[in-house]
Amino acid sequence: MEVEIGRGKKGRRAYGLDDIAIVPSRRTRDVEDIDITWQMGPHTLELPCLASAMDGVVDPKMAGIMGRLGGLAVLNLEGIQTRYENADEQLKKIAQLPTREATAGLQDIYQEPVKEELISRRIREIKDQGVLAAGSLTPQKVTGYYQTALNAGLDVLIIQGTVVSAEHVSSVVEPLNLKKFIAELPIPVVTGGCASYTTALHLMRTGAVGVLVGVGPGAACTTRGVLGIGVPQATAIADAAAARVQHLLETGNYVNVIADGGMRTGGDIAKAIACGADAVMIGSPLSRAREAPGRGYHWGMATFHPQLPRGTRVKTNIVASLEEILVGPARENDGTLNLFGALKTSLATCGYENIHAFQKAEVMVAPALQTEGKKLQKEQDVGMC
Repeated sequence: MEVEIGRGKKGRRAYGLDDIAIVPSRRTRDVEDIDITWQMGPHTLELPCLASAMDGVVDPKMAGIMGRLGGLAVLNLEGIQTRYENADEQLKKIAQLPTREATAGLQDIYQEPVKEELISRRIREIKDQGVLAAGSLTPQKVTGYYQTALNAGLDVLIIQGTVVSAEHVSSVVEPLNLKKFIAELPIPVVTGGCASYTTALHLMRTGAVGVLVGVGPGAACTTRGVLGIGVPQATAIADAAAARVQHLLETGNYVNVIADGGMRTGGDIAKAIACGADAVMIGSPLSRAREAPGRGYHWGMATFHPQLPRGTRVKTNIVASLEEILVGPARENDGTLNLFGALKTSLATCGYENIHAFQKAEVMVAPALQTEGKKLQKEQDVGMC
């Protein structure tokens, strides 16, 4: 339903994950019977989770641990790991930057050029741990570096930007033909971000096995303030899920919808999947792991843009191991640990056996969900607060 913004402009009402609630069905299930595996091209993954291609979240060691736990970590192939041989030294510098100097400090550190030999080395370091290697490149750089990554054994390529379209127009450079490029690659490709039905559908038509959905919801992202663009995640995911249905009807090919950003708790992840996502990409929740390279700090790929930064370094603190964050056991009651145990419990409580079934769950607009009856928790700063 459109809302009149003024006489000359109307707009749809959009909802974030905090605005909605999942409605339990008439059935419940045993949590041991719940299956949250999903398929990405030829690869079956135990956890519907990608670790964001952010330098404070993923390095080769973190990718190995993530892979062994059943998820998929995405390495930023234009980040610290491929600019510096001793990447950890630079990560330590970033963690020590004073708050008011963080953005300028990041811009300075990221002036170092990407080195192709380091792209090869980092991918091999991941592969040597016996897990899938996934890497992220921007549309502007992908043609320059993808062959190096393929030669090193890359298993999954993510073509990622703040917004990626299938119809980039430029009078300056030859735009990347996503459909042609993806068709010629021997590995599965995920691309995004996007935040609308039309853009998601066009990206699906490129041959990608998944689209990233989310513009601006991440904890370290300032795109919504700097550019004024974005769509709240619940609406963005539901619109992309509708595009997936249309694409399936047109082609018979199922494309994964991957909710990217804006999720902090197991409940957020459950709501994203109930809105239609097949998996989630998360950054800040994983930056809190002891194994994360950011030392309790988190920043995005646009934070260090030389002309127009669209992100910030945020402090997330180190709270637990990656295993505890992903699959438990949880020692806190705020939903930020054992994220995928929480997802399985949500499916079981609502009576759905797998992710595809859960995508059909009833949801309600429920602005009181976070506050109803929680007065004491708020006053005492515990639980959901």
